[in-house]
Amino acid sequence: MKRIKIFDTTLRDGEQSPGCSMNLKEKIEMARQLEKLGVDIIEAGFAIASPMDHKSVKAIAGAVEHCTVASLARCVKGDIDAAWDAVKDAKHPRIHVFLATSDIHMKYKLQMSREQVLTRISEMVAYAKSLCNDIEFSAEDASRSEHAFLAQCYTNAIAAGATTINVPDTVGYSTPQEMGDLIRYLKANVKGVDSVDISVHCHDDLGMGVSNSLASIMAGATQVECTVNGIGERAGNASLEEVVMALHTRRDFYQAETGINTRQIYRSSKLLSNITGVAIAPSKAIVGANAFAHESGIHQHGVIANAQTYEIMNSAEVGIPQNTMVLGKHSGKHALREKLISMGYELTDEELEPVFVRFKKLADKKKNITGSDIEALVLHRRNQYIGQCQLASHVVNAGHGVPNTSYIQLSRGEELLENVAVGTGPLDASFKAINHMLGVDIKLDSFSLTAVTDGEDAVGEAVVKIIAPNGRSYTGTGLSTDIIESSIRAYVNGINKMMDSAE
Repeated sequence: MKRIKIFDTTLRDGEQSPGCSMNLKEKIEMARQLEKLGVDIIEAGFAIASPMDHKSVKAIAGAVEHCTVASLARCVKGDIDAAWDAVKDAKHPRIHVFLATSDIHMKYKLQMSREQVLTRISEMVAYAKSLCNDIEFSAEDASRSEHAFLAQCYTNAIAAGATTINVPDTVGYSTPQEMGDLIRYLKANVKGVDSVDISVHCHDDLGMGVSNSLASIMAGATQVECTVNGIGERAGNASLEEVVMALHTRRDFYQAETGINTRQIYRSSKLLSNITGVAIAPSKAIVGANAFAHESGIHQHGVIANAQTYEIMNSAEVGIPQNTMVLGKHSGKHALREKLISMGYELTDEELEPVFVRFKKLADKKKNITGSDIEALVLHRRNQYIGQCQLASHVVNAGHGVPNTSYIQLSRGEELLENVAVGTGPLDASFKAINHMLGVDIKLDSFSLTAVTDGEDAVGEAVVKIIAPNGRSYTGTGLSTDIIESSIRAYVNGINKMMDSAE
Protein backbone atom coordinates (compact mmCIF):
# COMPACT_ATOMS: atom_id res chain seq x y z
CA MET A 1 0.00 0.00 0.00
CA LYS A 2 1.53 3.32 -1.04
CA ARG A 3 2.02 6.17 1.41
CA ILE A 4 0.55 9.55 0.47
CA LYS A 5 2.11 12.66 2.02
CA ILE A 6 -0.29 15.33 3.24
CA PHE A 7 0.93 18.87 2.57
CA ASP A 8 -1.28 21.24 4.55
CA THR A 9 -1.51 24.80 3.27
CA THR A 10 -4.21 26.06 5.65
CA LEU A 11 -1.82 28.68 7.05
CA ARG A 12 -0.79 29.95 3.60
CA ASP A 13 -3.35 29.38 0.84
CA GLY A 14 -6.17 28.82 3.32
CA GLU A 15 -5.54 32.09 5.10
CA GLN A 16 -6.00 33.93 1.80
CA SER A 17 -9.70 33.08 1.99
CA PRO A 18 -11.77 36.20 2.80
CA GLY A 19 -12.37 36.44 6.55
CA CYS A 20 -9.86 33.71 7.41
CA SER A 21 -6.88 35.82 8.51
CA MET A 22 -5.15 34.77 11.73
CA ASN A 23 -2.82 36.48 14.15
CA LEU A 24 0.53 35.03 15.22
CA LYS A 25 -0.80 33.32 18.35
CA GLU A 26 -3.59 31.67 16.36
CA LYS A 27 -1.25 30.50 13.60
CA ILE A 28 1.07 28.83 16.11
CA GLU A 29 -1.86 27.14 17.84
CA MET A 30 -3.18 25.88 14.50
CA ALA A 31 0.28 24.65 13.48
CA ARG A 32 0.60 22.66 16.70
CA GLN A 33 -2.80 21.10 16.08
CA LEU A 34 -1.76 20.21 12.52
CA GLU A 35 1.23 18.43 14.00
CA LYS A 36 -1.07 16.46 16.31
CA LEU A 37 -3.19 15.68 13.26
CA GLY A 38 -0.13 14.14 11.64
CA VAL A 39 0.31 16.16 8.46
CA ASP A 40 3.68 15.65 6.78
CA ILE A 41 4.30 19.23 5.65
CA ILE A 42 2.97 22.54 6.97
CA GLU A 43 3.17 25.42 4.52
CA ALA A 44 3.47 28.17 7.11
CA GLY A 45 3.16 31.17 4.82
CA PHE A 46 4.73 33.36 2.16
CA ALA A 47 7.71 34.87 3.98
CA ILE A 48 8.41 37.73 1.57
CA ALA A 49 4.77 38.94 1.59
CA SER A 50 5.14 41.10 4.71
CA PRO A 51 7.22 41.40 7.90
CA MET A 52 4.33 39.75 9.81
CA ASP A 53 4.26 36.82 7.37
CA HIS A 54 8.01 36.36 7.81
CA LYS A 55 7.65 36.51 11.59
CA SER A 56 4.81 33.96 11.51
CA VAL A 57 6.70 31.46 9.34
CA LYS A 58 9.78 31.80 11.54
CA ALA A 59 7.74 31.31 14.73
CA ILE A 60 6.00 28.22 13.35
CA ALA A 61 9.35 26.80 12.23
CA GLY A 62 10.51 27.07 15.83
CA ALA A 63 7.29 25.69 17.34
CA VAL A 64 6.91 22.53 15.26
CA GLU A 65 8.91 19.42 16.15
CA HIS A 66 8.13 16.68 13.63
CA CYS A 67 6.52 18.18 10.52
CA THR A 68 8.41 19.68 7.62
CA VAL A 69 7.85 23.45 7.58
CA ALA A 70 7.73 25.18 4.19
CA SER A 71 7.61 28.76 3.00
CA LEU A 72 6.40 29.76 -0.43
CA ALA A 73 8.67 31.84 -2.68
CA ARG A 74 8.55 33.10 -6.23
CA CYS A 75 11.48 32.21 -8.47
CA VAL A 76 13.21 35.37 -7.29
CA LYS A 77 16.38 35.47 -5.17
CA GLY A 78 14.91 37.91 -2.65
CA ASP A 79 11.91 35.66 -2.10
CA ILE A 80 14.09 32.59 -1.70
CA ASP A 81 16.40 34.36 0.76
CA ALA A 82 13.41 35.46 2.85
CA ALA A 83 11.93 31.95 2.76
CA TRP A 84 15.19 30.36 3.86
CA ASP A 85 15.72 32.89 6.65
CA ALA A 86 12.22 32.09 7.93
CA VAL A 87 12.46 28.26 7.85
CA LYS A 88 16.17 27.62 8.42
CA ASP A 89 15.71 26.94 12.15
CA ALA A 90 13.02 24.30 11.55
CA LYS A 91 13.91 20.68 12.29
CA HIS A 92 12.83 19.88 8.72
CA PRO A 93 12.85 23.00 6.49
CA ARG A 94 11.55 23.22 2.91
CA ILE A 95 11.59 26.02 0.34
CA HIS A 96 8.62 25.93 -2.04
CA VAL A 97 9.35 27.89 -5.24
CA PHE A 98 6.89 28.51 -8.02
CA LEU A 99 6.68 30.00 -11.51
CA ALA A 100 3.77 30.10 -13.94
CA THR A 101 4.02 27.90 -17.04
CA SER A 102 0.74 28.39 -18.93
CA ASP A 103 0.81 30.50 -22.09
CA ILE A 104 -1.71 33.00 -20.71
CA HIS A 105 0.32 33.55 -17.53
CA MET A 106 3.65 33.77 -19.34
CA LYS A 107 2.29 36.30 -21.85
CA TYR A 108 0.20 38.57 -19.66
CA LYS A 109 1.59 38.20 -16.13
CA LEU A 110 5.25 37.25 -16.45
CA GLN A 111 5.87 38.69 -19.92
CA MET A 112 8.50 36.00 -20.37
CA SER A 113 9.23 33.57 -23.20
CA ARG A 114 9.31 29.82 -22.72
CA GLU A 115 13.11 29.86 -22.92
CA GLN A 116 13.29 32.52 -20.21
CA VAL A 117 10.95 30.53 -17.97
CA LEU A 118 13.03 27.36 -18.38
CA THR A 119 16.22 29.26 -17.57
CA ARG A 120 14.65 30.94 -14.54
CA ILE A 121 13.45 27.58 -13.18
CA SER A 122 16.91 26.04 -13.49
CA GLU A 123 18.67 29.01 -11.90
CA MET A 124 16.29 29.62 -9.02
CA VAL A 125 15.76 25.97 -8.05
CA ALA A 126 19.54 25.56 -8.03
CA TYR A 127 19.89 28.68 -5.87
CA ALA A 128 17.27 27.42 -3.42
CA LYS A 129 19.03 24.05 -3.34
CA SER A 130 22.28 25.77 -2.35
CA LEU A 131 20.50 26.89 0.82
CA CYS A 132 18.16 24.00 1.64
CA ASN A 133 18.13 20.29 0.81
CA ASP A 134 14.34 19.98 0.52
CA ILE A 135 13.03 21.94 -2.47
CA GLU A 136 9.56 21.84 -3.97
CA PHE A 137 8.89 23.35 -7.39
CA SER A 138 5.38 24.29 -8.50
CA ALA A 139 4.44 25.11 -12.08
CA GLU A 140 1.63 27.60 -11.50
CA ASP A 141 -1.41 26.92 -13.70
CA ALA A 142 0.06 23.55 -14.68
CA SER A 143 -3.32 22.12 -15.68
CA ARG A 144 -3.64 24.76 -18.43
CA SER A 145 -0.02 24.47 -19.58
CA GLU A 146 1.09 22.78 -22.80
CA HIS A 147 2.08 19.27 -21.74
CA ALA A 148 5.44 18.92 -23.52
CA PHE A 149 6.64 22.31 -22.25
CA LEU A 150 5.39 21.51 -18.74
CA ALA A 151 7.34 18.24 -18.76
CA GLN A 152 10.49 20.14 -19.72
CA CYS A 153 9.93 22.61 -16.86
CA TYR A 154 9.76 19.76 -14.35
CA THR A 155 12.78 18.05 -15.93
CA ASN A 156 14.79 21.25 -15.46
CA ALA A 157 13.59 21.60 -11.86
CA ILE A 158 14.59 18.04 -10.97
CA ALA A 159 17.98 18.46 -12.66
CA ALA A 160 18.53 21.61 -10.57
CA GLY A 161 17.76 19.79 -7.31
CA ALA A 162 14.00 19.76 -6.72
CA THR A 163 12.88 16.91 -4.45
CA THR A 164 9.14 17.45 -5.05
CA ILE A 165 7.36 18.63 -8.19
CA ASN A 166 3.90 20.07 -7.67
CA VAL A 167 1.16 20.07 -10.31
CA PRO A 168 -1.38 22.78 -9.43
CA ASP A 169 -4.85 23.09 -10.88
CA THR A 170 -4.58 26.74 -9.94
CA VAL A 171 -7.98 27.92 -11.13
CA GLY A 172 -9.91 24.70 -10.51
CA TYR A 173 -10.46 24.17 -14.25
CA SER A 174 -9.46 20.54 -14.64
CA THR A 175 -11.55 17.36 -14.39
CA PRO A 176 -10.58 14.09 -12.66
CA GLN A 177 -9.96 12.38 -16.02
CA GLU A 178 -7.73 15.24 -17.18
CA MET A 179 -5.76 15.39 -13.93
CA GLY A 180 -5.18 11.64 -14.00
CA ASP A 181 -4.07 11.79 -17.63
CA LEU A 182 -1.71 14.70 -16.86
CA ILE A 183 -0.02 12.87 -13.99
CA ARG A 184 0.42 9.76 -16.14
CA TYR A 185 1.89 11.90 -18.95
CA LEU A 186 4.37 13.55 -16.60
CA LYS A 187 5.42 10.21 -15.11
CA ALA A 188 6.19 9.01 -18.63
CA ASN A 189 7.89 12.16 -19.94
CA VAL A 190 9.72 13.93 -17.09
CA LYS A 191 13.34 12.84 -16.67
CA GLY A 192 14.20 11.86 -13.11
CA VAL A 193 10.55 11.81 -12.01
CA ASP A 194 10.93 8.47 -10.25
CA SER A 195 13.37 10.01 -7.76
CA VAL A 196 11.00 12.75 -6.53
CA ASP A 197 7.52 13.14 -5.05
CA ILE A 198 4.74 14.14 -7.43
CA SER A 199 2.36 16.54 -5.69
CA VAL A 200 -1.00 18.01 -6.70
CA HIS A 201 -2.68 21.21 -5.56
CA CYS A 202 -6.32 21.28 -6.67
CA HIS A 203 -8.67 24.22 -6.26
CA ASP A 204 -12.42 23.77 -5.94
CA ASP A 205 -13.85 26.33 -8.38
CA LEU A 206 -15.92 23.65 -10.14
CA GLY A 207 -16.37 21.57 -7.00
CA MET A 208 -13.84 18.94 -8.09
CA GLY A 209 -10.83 19.67 -5.87
CA VAL A 210 -11.11 16.44 -3.88
CA SER A 211 -12.05 14.33 -6.93
CA ASN A 212 -9.10 15.71 -8.89
CA SER A 213 -6.75 14.98 -5.98
CA LEU A 214 -7.97 11.39 -5.68
CA ALA A 215 -7.74 10.84 -9.45
CA SER A 216 -4.15 12.10 -9.30
CA ILE A 217 -3.32 9.62 -6.55
CA MET A 218 -4.72 6.82 -8.69
CA ALA A 219 -2.44 7.99 -11.51
CA GLY A 220 0.69 8.06 -9.35
CA ALA A 221 0.80 11.27 -7.29
CA THR A 222 2.47 10.77 -3.90
CA GLN A 223 1.62 14.08 -2.20
CA VAL A 224 -1.63 16.04 -1.91
CA GLU A 225 -1.82 19.72 -1.01
CA CYS A 226 -5.01 20.57 0.86
CA THR A 227 -6.51 22.63 3.66
CA VAL A 228 -8.60 21.97 6.76
CA ASN A 229 -12.29 22.60 5.95
CA GLY A 230 -11.24 23.23 2.35
CA ILE A 231 -10.65 26.95 2.97
CA GLY A 232 -8.68 28.93 0.41
CA GLU A 233 -8.84 31.48 -2.36
CA ARG A 234 -12.15 31.86 -4.21
CA ALA A 235 -14.05 28.55 -3.79
CA GLY A 236 -11.27 27.03 -1.71
CA ASN A 237 -8.94 24.05 -1.92
CA ALA A 238 -9.27 20.30 -1.75
CA SER A 239 -10.53 19.51 1.75
CA LEU A 240 -7.98 17.67 3.89
CA GLU A 241 -10.60 15.75 5.85
CA GLU A 242 -12.37 14.58 2.69
CA VAL A 243 -9.20 13.44 0.92
CA VAL A 244 -7.91 11.64 4.01
CA MET A 245 -11.16 9.90 4.89
CA ALA A 246 -11.76 8.87 1.27
CA LEU A 247 -8.38 7.15 1.30
CA HIS A 248 -8.99 5.72 4.78
CA THR A 249 -12.52 4.46 4.14
CA ARG A 250 -11.77 3.14 0.64
CA ARG A 251 -8.33 1.63 1.20
CA ASP A 252 -9.57 -1.37 -0.75
CA PHE A 253 -9.99 0.80 -3.84
CA TYR A 254 -7.20 3.38 -3.63
CA GLN A 255 -4.58 1.06 -2.13
CA ALA A 256 -3.12 4.11 -0.40
CA GLU A 257 -2.80 5.44 3.14
CA THR A 258 -1.69 8.58 4.97
CA GLY A 259 -0.01 9.23 8.29
CA ILE A 260 -2.99 11.23 9.56
CA ASN A 261 -4.41 10.55 13.02
CA THR A 262 -8.04 10.61 11.92
CA ARG A 263 -9.28 11.09 15.50
CA GLN A 264 -7.80 14.60 15.37
CA ILE A 265 -9.75 15.59 12.24
CA TYR A 266 -12.86 16.97 13.95
CA ARG A 267 -10.79 18.80 16.54
CA SER A 268 -8.67 20.43 13.82
CA SER A 269 -11.79 21.44 11.91
CA LYS A 270 -13.48 22.96 14.96
CA LEU A 271 -10.33 24.78 16.04
CA LEU A 272 -9.96 26.42 12.63
CA SER A 273 -13.62 27.38 12.58
CA ASN A 274 -13.29 28.88 16.05
CA ILE A 275 -10.16 30.84 15.10
CA THR A 276 -11.53 32.27 11.87
CA GLY A 277 -15.19 32.54 12.84
CA VAL A 278 -16.13 30.79 9.58
CA ALA A 279 -18.85 28.28 10.40
CA ILE A 280 -18.78 24.70 9.13
CA ALA A 281 -21.78 23.99 6.90
CA PRO A 282 -24.09 21.41 8.53
CA SER A 283 -23.97 19.31 5.35
CA LYS A 284 -20.16 19.44 5.10
CA ALA A 285 -18.79 15.94 4.51
CA ILE A 286 -16.94 14.33 7.44
CA VAL A 287 -17.17 17.23 9.94
CA GLY A 288 -20.58 18.86 9.36
CA ALA A 289 -23.23 18.64 12.08
CA ASN A 290 -25.39 16.44 9.83
CA ALA A 291 -22.59 14.17 8.59
CA PHE A 292 -23.63 11.38 10.96
CA ALA A 293 -27.27 12.41 11.55
CA HIS A 294 -30.24 10.29 10.46
CA GLU A 295 -33.76 11.74 10.45
CA SER A 296 -35.59 9.31 8.16
CA GLY A 297 -37.40 6.63 10.15
CA ILE A 298 -36.21 3.93 7.76
CA HIS A 299 -32.61 5.09 8.13
CA GLN A 300 -32.88 5.36 11.92
CA HIS A 301 -34.26 1.82 12.14
CA GLY A 302 -31.41 0.51 10.00
CA VAL A 303 -28.72 2.29 12.01
CA ILE A 304 -30.17 1.02 15.28
CA ALA A 305 -30.19 -2.54 13.93
CA ASN A 306 -26.70 -2.25 12.41
CA ALA A 307 -24.82 1.04 12.01
CA GLN A 308 -23.22 -0.15 8.77
CA THR A 309 -26.60 -0.12 7.01
CA TYR A 310 -26.29 3.64 6.50
CA GLU A 311 -22.93 4.64 8.00
CA ILE A 312 -19.71 3.98 6.09
CA MET A 313 -17.67 5.66 8.83
CA ASN A 314 -17.88 5.79 12.60
CA SER A 315 -18.08 9.31 14.03
CA ALA A 316 -15.51 8.30 16.64
CA GLU A 317 -13.01 7.65 13.82
CA VAL A 318 -12.81 11.36 13.11
CA GLY A 319 -12.90 12.36 16.79
CA ILE A 320 -16.46 13.63 17.15
CA PRO A 321 -17.18 13.79 20.92
CA GLN A 322 -19.43 11.06 22.25
CA ASN A 323 -21.95 12.46 24.75
CA THR A 324 -22.09 9.32 26.90
CA MET A 325 -20.68 10.73 30.16
CA VAL A 326 -22.64 13.73 31.44
CA LEU A 327 -21.17 16.14 34.00
CA GLY A 328 -23.00 18.58 36.27
CA LYS A 329 -22.46 21.28 38.89
CA HIS A 330 -21.24 18.74 41.45
CA SER A 331 -18.51 17.39 39.15
CA GLY A 332 -14.99 18.29 40.23
CA LYS A 333 -11.77 19.12 38.45
CA HIS A 334 -10.69 15.46 38.38
CA ALA A 335 -13.89 14.38 36.61
CA LEU A 336 -13.48 17.21 34.11
CA ARG A 337 -9.87 16.22 33.43
CA GLU A 338 -10.86 12.57 32.90
CA LYS A 339 -13.59 13.63 30.47
CA LEU A 340 -11.13 15.82 28.58
CA ILE A 341 -8.58 13.00 28.36
CA SER A 342 -11.25 10.67 26.99
CA MET A 343 -11.95 13.31 24.32
CA GLY A 344 -8.26 13.60 23.43
CA TYR A 345 -7.51 16.86 25.25
CA GLU A 346 -4.54 16.65 27.61
CA LEU A 347 -4.34 20.03 29.33
CA THR A 348 -1.71 21.16 31.81
CA ASP A 349 -2.86 22.34 35.25
CA GLU A 350 -2.40 25.92 34.08
CA GLU A 351 -4.50 25.32 30.95
CA LEU A 352 -7.16 23.40 32.86
CA GLU A 353 -7.83 26.10 35.46
CA PRO A 354 -9.64 28.67 33.23
CA VAL A 355 -11.58 25.85 31.55
CA PHE A 356 -12.70 24.59 34.97
CA VAL A 357 -13.77 28.09 36.03
CA ARG A 358 -15.93 28.43 32.90
CA PHE A 359 -17.22 24.88 33.39
CA LYS A 360 -18.48 25.74 36.89
CA LYS A 361 -20.13 28.93 35.62
CA LEU A 362 -21.84 26.97 32.85
CA ALA A 363 -22.92 24.27 35.32
CA ASP A 364 -24.81 26.92 37.30
CA LYS A 365 -26.88 27.69 34.20
CA LYS A 366 -27.13 24.27 32.53
CA LYS A 367 -28.24 21.09 34.27
CA ASN A 368 -26.35 18.51 32.22
CA ILE A 369 -23.05 19.32 30.51
CA THR A 370 -22.11 17.09 27.59
CA GLY A 371 -18.91 16.48 25.65
CA SER A 372 -19.98 19.08 23.08
CA ASP A 373 -20.33 21.70 25.83
CA ILE A 374 -16.91 20.85 27.22
CA GLU A 375 -15.27 20.95 23.81
CA ALA A 376 -16.76 24.39 23.22
CA LEU A 377 -15.26 25.58 26.53
CA VAL A 378 -11.82 24.23 25.61
CA LEU A 379 -11.84 25.78 22.16
CA HIS A 380 -12.92 29.14 23.57
CA ARG A 381 -10.25 29.32 26.28
CA ARG A 382 -8.15 31.15 23.66
CA ASN A 383 -10.45 34.16 23.83
CA GLN A 384 -8.86 35.43 27.03
CA TYR A 385 -6.38 38.20 26.21
CA ILE A 386 -4.50 38.92 29.42
CA GLY A 387 -4.16 42.67 29.97
CA GLN A 388 -6.92 43.46 27.50
CA CYS A 389 -10.64 43.95 28.04
CA GLN A 390 -12.90 41.36 29.64
CA LEU A 391 -16.64 41.50 30.17
CA ALA A 392 -17.31 42.03 33.88
CA SER A 393 -21.10 42.48 33.81
CA HIS A 394 -23.95 43.67 31.64
CA VAL A 395 -27.57 44.72 32.08
CA VAL A 396 -29.87 45.10 29.08
CA ASN A 397 -33.31 46.72 29.03
CA ALA A 398 -35.19 45.88 25.84
CA GLY A 399 -38.76 45.50 24.72
CA HIS A 400 -41.49 46.69 22.38
CA GLY A 401 -42.23 50.39 22.68
CA VAL A 402 -39.43 51.15 25.15
CA PRO A 403 -35.89 52.42 24.49
CA ASN A 404 -33.28 49.66 24.20
CA THR A 405 -30.54 50.43 26.69
CA SER A 406 -27.43 48.55 27.72
CA TYR A 407 -25.15 49.02 30.71
CA ILE A 408 -21.72 47.40 30.24
CA GLN A 409 -18.83 46.93 32.66
CA LEU A 410 -15.43 45.90 31.27
CA SER A 411 -12.30 45.10 33.23
CA ARG A 412 -8.95 46.13 31.75
CA GLY A 413 -6.20 45.00 34.06
CA GLU A 414 -6.95 46.61 37.43
CA GLU A 415 -9.21 49.20 35.82
CA LEU A 416 -13.01 48.85 35.73
CA LEU A 417 -14.73 50.68 32.86
CA GLU A 418 -18.47 51.29 32.50
CA ASN A 419 -20.87 52.92 30.09
CA VAL A 420 -24.56 53.11 29.17
CA ALA A 421 -25.91 53.55 25.65
CA VAL A 422 -29.21 53.52 23.78
CA GLY A 423 -29.58 51.69 20.47
CA THR A 424 -32.04 50.27 17.97
CA GLY A 425 -31.80 46.90 19.72
CA PRO A 426 -30.05 45.33 22.72
CA LEU A 427 -26.94 44.43 20.73
CA ASP A 428 -26.70 47.80 18.99
CA ALA A 429 -26.95 49.47 22.40
CA SER A 430 -24.32 47.14 23.88
CA PHE A 431 -21.86 47.64 21.03
CA LYS A 432 -22.31 51.42 21.18
CA ALA A 433 -21.63 51.38 24.93
CA ILE A 434 -18.39 49.47 24.36
CA ASN A 435 -17.28 51.79 21.54
CA HIS A 436 -17.92 54.90 23.65
CA MET A 437 -16.21 53.36 26.66
CA LEU A 438 -13.04 52.44 24.77
CA GLY A 439 -13.05 55.44 22.45
CA VAL A 440 -12.94 53.34 19.30
CA ASP A 441 -14.66 53.85 15.95
CA ILE A 442 -15.52 50.33 14.83
CA LYS A 443 -17.92 49.20 12.13
CA LEU A 444 -19.84 45.94 12.58
CA ASP A 445 -19.50 44.09 9.27
CA SER A 446 -21.34 40.84 10.03
CA PHE A 447 -22.92 38.94 12.90
CA SER A 448 -24.12 35.35 13.31
CA LEU A 449 -25.34 33.18 16.14
CA THR A 450 -25.47 29.38 16.24
CA ALA A 451 -26.24 26.76 18.87
CA VAL A 452 -23.15 24.62 19.39
CA THR A 453 -24.91 22.16 21.70
CA ASP A 454 -28.43 20.75 21.91
CA GLY A 455 -31.41 21.45 24.15
CA GLU A 456 -33.34 24.46 25.40
CA ASP A 457 -30.34 25.45 27.54
CA ALA A 458 -27.95 25.10 24.60
CA VAL A 459 -24.67 26.99 24.49
CA GLY A 460 -24.77 29.65 21.79
CA GLU A 461 -21.74 30.81 19.83
CA ALA A 462 -21.77 34.35 18.48
CA VAL A 463 -19.41 35.38 15.69
CA VAL A 464 -18.85 39.01 14.80
CA LYS A 465 -16.67 40.56 12.14
CA ILE A 466 -15.60 44.12 12.86
CA ILE A 467 -13.83 46.64 10.63
CA ALA A 468 -11.15 48.76 12.31
CA PRO A 469 -10.54 52.42 11.37
CA ASN A 470 -7.57 51.30 9.22
CA GLY A 471 -9.85 49.03 7.17
CA ARG A 472 -8.57 45.74 8.57
CA SER A 473 -11.14 43.17 9.64
CA TYR A 474 -11.13 41.10 12.83
CA THR A 475 -13.32 38.17 13.80
CA GLY A 476 -14.46 37.69 17.38
CA THR A 477 -16.27 34.76 18.96
CA GLY A 478 -18.17 34.46 22.21
CA LEU A 479 -19.81 31.60 24.05
CA SER A 480 -22.68 31.54 26.56
CA THR A 481 -26.11 30.08 27.24
CA ASP A 482 -27.25 33.75 27.14
CA ILE A 483 -27.23 34.91 23.51
CA ILE A 484 -26.85 38.58 24.47
CA GLU A 485 -23.83 37.75 26.62
CA SER A 486 -22.24 35.58 23.93
CA SER A 487 -22.68 38.42 21.43
CA ILE A 488 -21.08 40.98 23.75
CA ARG A 489 -18.21 38.58 24.46
CA ALA A 490 -17.70 38.10 20.72
CA TYR A 491 -17.56 41.86 20.15
CA VAL A 492 -15.07 42.35 22.97
CA ASN A 493 -13.01 39.44 21.65
CA GLY A 494 -12.82 41.08 18.22
CA ILE A 495 -11.69 44.36 19.79
CA ASN A 496 -9.04 42.52 21.82
CA LYS A 497 -7.69 40.98 18.61
CA MET A 498 -7.56 44.42 17.04
CA MET A 499 -5.67 45.84 20.03
CA ASP A 500 -3.38 42.81 20.14
CA SER A 501 -2.37 43.25 16.50
CA ALA A 502 -1.67 46.96 17.01
CA GLU A 503 0.90 46.34 19.74
